[in-house]
Amino acid sequence: MKGLLLTEMEMVIPFHDVDSMGITWHGNYLRYFEVVRCQLLDKLGYNYRTMLESGYAWPIVDVQVKYVKSSTFDQKIKVIAAIVEWENRLRINYQIVDADTNARITKGYTIQAAVEIATQELCFVTPEVFQQKIRPLLDASQV
Repeated sequence: MKGLLLTEMEMVIPFHDVDSMGITWHGNYLRYFEVVRCQLLDKLGYNYRTMLESGYAWPIVDVQVKYVKSSTFDQKIKVIAAIVEWENRLRINYQIVDADTNARITKGYTIQAAVEIATQELCFVTPEVFQQKIRPLLDASQV
């Protein structure tokens, strides 16, 4: 998967995430996206606490999930996230694969938009505070 900034995590599907057939309940994939997204934003140095301190909320305004194959109880998976858009909105692509075979299980994306907390105004351009975090990555990718 390609993107400006990428991170991944491994996990084992726990029993409490599966249904009576041992298959991961579909809603849990969004939770896995959230966990790896937090890791990605930490890596960027602009996590949810920092967003709040900077005066911006970044609600999810769109989400898409494509279920390719089921995951099951006790299966080891890799959850991967990459920033692919940031100028006017933050789009993060996700992929969940089997950790042993790299077979794709699920893919999707989330789109977040900056909202100025004080005014509740939607920002049509990514705030400068976020741009300052992303610029070093842009400079590094052009070397």
